[in-house]
Amino acid sequence: MPQSTISQENLVTISNNKSLIKSTNLDYFEKIASTRIKARKRYSYYYNLIKDYCNYFVSKTSSILEIGCGSGELIAGLNGGYKKGIDFSPKMIQEAKKQFPNIDFEIMSAENLSLNQKYDVIILSNLVGYLEDIQAVFNELHKVSHSRTKIIITHYNHLWEPLLRFSEKLGFKTTSPDQNWLSTRDISNLLNLAGFEVYRDTKRILFPIYIPIVSNFINKYLSKLPLIENLALNNYIFAKQIKPNVISENTELLINPNNNVSSKQNDYSVSIVIPTRNESGNIEDAIQRLPMFGREQEIIFIEGNSTDDTWETIQKVSAKYNQEFQSRSIQNRKIIIDKQSGKGKGDAVRKGFEIATGDILMILDADLTVMPEDLPKFFNVIQSGHSDFVMGSRLVYPMEKQAMRFLNMLGNKFFSGLLSWLLDQPISDTLCGTKVIFRDDYANLIENRKFFGDFDPFGDFDLIFGAFKLNLKIEELPIRYQARTYGTTNISRFKHGLILLQMCLFAARKIKFII
Repeated sequence: MPQSTISQENLVTISNNKSLIKSTNLDYFEKIASTRIKARKRYSYYYNLIKDYCNYFVSKTSSILEIGCGSGELIAGLNGGYKKGIDFSPKMIQEAKKQFPNIDFEIMSAENLSLNQKYDVIILSNLVGYLEDIQAVFNELHKVSHSRTKIIITHYNHLWEPLLRFSEKLGFKTTSPDQNWLSTRDISNLLNLAGFEVYRDTKRILFPIYIPIVSNFINKYLSKLPLIENLALNNYIFAKQIKPNVISENTELLINPNNNVSSKQNDYSVSIVIPTRNESGNIEDAIQRLPMFGREQEIIFIEGNSTDDTWETIQKVSAKYNQEFQSRSIQNRKIIIDKQSGKGKGDAVRKGFEIATGDILMILDADLTVMPEDLPKFFNVIQSGHSDFVMGSRLVYPMEKQAMRFLNMLGNKFFSGLLSWLLDQPISDTLCGTKVIFRDDYANLIENRKFFGDFDPFGDFDLIFGAFKLNLKIEELPIRYQARTYGTTNISRFKHGLILLQMCLFAARKIKFII
């Protein structure tokens, strides 16, 4: 009869094997520590590509932990406020401290983290190949990560194993111990088992040796093309902590007949910005249909140069309902109104977000084609930790007739496919007006605007590209798209479609074909 448990003898054997692997790896890194700095300089082109790509996603204010920092070059070259590097090799840490005395380095095993701080960004660069128990290390990451920590893992593409081994025999690469040659899927599975989810992965660096002009052309352009990118040397994995289901026992969401939402986790206040142009007939309907959710809620109407009586309606309706909230002693809900000084929805959204005081910022189009009743779903997704940036997707459920014209549908699908390739993750609908972000992340997004510039009159791409640059987890929430009941669309299919195409080309230069 087979045993259902591992025998004591087998446990000892497994433990001894792990110890042997760790001892072998430690001996190797201790041995090469004295020549490590010279070797890094020799292959600085390759290592700088890794550093520059990680830096693309790191804020200057982020706290960073690098596990397996070696002689410290990567973490020293990253942006960030407080930076910490750990490694199990005493000699490697000694070399790191010599080179970068202003950075905090410490001898520590990845399998037994004993740090008291939680970090915004955790990096494991080309480390997983040397770990004797990868899942144990991933389990340890909870000790040093909070709910919004981003984990960046770089590892070799397993297709390169024969070539790298051959390079070692020829002396072009330092000979290393046997490594774990895992696929991205393998690592994603181990992260999932440890309580983390992968929200993006990409492949980069097709030619790791520097040849003027040739190397940059291959790595910056050729390696990003479909199919060819699968041959790249380095895989990059982006992960964060897994959170409970959006609607569960811990996050109870109930919409009652009075349009109120009760949640056991209403920890955040919320600001709902409604850009409004020629939408007089939808103003009061928006307020009446909008459920109450969040600790506090402010509804912000931004009027945008209407030619009808929209501004007068906003003034009248806001005064009416603010008075009603006061008479009913509703202290946690208010309406704010203002006019935009510029033009376009993007300008209106920025104006509204500038006024907003809520922890979570939302956009609701005044045409109400996205139902106000659906906003609690967006709130729950972001407040529960499932996502950092939530977008509505209109192209999942069947929609009402006349809700979206055929050419608009084709345009949306085209831009969605293009954006999916640019952002290295599936995007089904780029132009749904409803988008949700934390206010502190939006403040960082504002800082990043100098990188992208003022390029987007609509505001959708400004937020999507900004969220990507901040390394936020972008999630789509399917919604049922309704036909508008008042007014006409402000979108010009061909004129605005050309602008969107120009923005995608701009994004290719600023997002895809970098480094």
